[in-house]
Amino acid sequence: MVENYLRATGFYHVSKIGVIREFHPLLAALVERWRPETHTFVLPVGEVTVTLEDVAYIFGLPIDGEAVSGWTDSSGYFVQSQSHAIFGREPEVSSSSKSYIKLGWVRRVRDAEPLDTEDSVRRYVRCHIFCLLGSTLFTDKSTAYAHAKYLPLLRDFDRIHTYSWGSACLAHLYRALCRASRFDTKEMDGPLNLLFVWAWERMPCIAPVPRNTLPPAEIPVAKRWSHSARTTAWSSNTVVTFRHHIDYMQEVNIYGSCEFYF
Repeated sequence: MVENYLRATGFYHVSKIGVIREFHPLLAALVERWRPETHTFVLPVGEVTVTLEDVAYIFGLPIDGEAVSGWTDSSGYFVQSQSHAIFGREPEVSSSSKSYIKLGWVRRVRDAEPLDTEDSVRRYVRCHIFCLLGSTLFTDKSTAYAHAKYLPLLRDFDRIHTYSWGSACLAHLYRALCRASRFDTKEMDGPLNLLFVWAWERMPCIAPVPRNTLPPAEIPVAKRWSHSARTTAWSSNTVVTFRHHIDYMQEVNIYGSCEFYF
């Protein structure tokens, strides 16, 4: 029953993605190649970038529909009223910013739902989607909180699927890469799972394992990279090593994330 409701919202596929561990040396090597002026990675074989089609395949998110937009209200009344409508109770918020809600608290609320009525199932799904927004699509550096500004978009359950979540996720990635490319930035947030899977699919020379050793590609493509084993040799790679691999790259796999089994 929960699966059917998740499918109706457009978040079923992205909810199937498991844990994909980050790797800072690879991230640093990719950011070095990013050009904010064109929103592309400059490689020896040309300029490439993450596209909407990539987002649709890698995360399985809708890329058509209304823009993910709205207002940002940091007032306590806004957070409390919206949370009560979505979660059925008042939230635990960040002590440093009342606009952020703890994802751990949302998960506990979700897991406590009895799922014995339609309203209960919808609350469960809204909680799950809110956690995905904060941990996968629109992550920040804390990874423990999500902004309350997303709550109004989940209030009308029948409209959740009408938003272009994939477009918003891609825009968030572009912005995060542009910020990370600044000389005075030390860390990067954003949908890093999207970036890593895209890089491994398009540039097999920097992937932790050969693609032919993974399960067949199906939507979401990110799922086949979750929990993937990493050799000691790959994990010992440095930024310099990844620079070398990219510098001597012969081609980019332009069809990597388009070979699917439905």
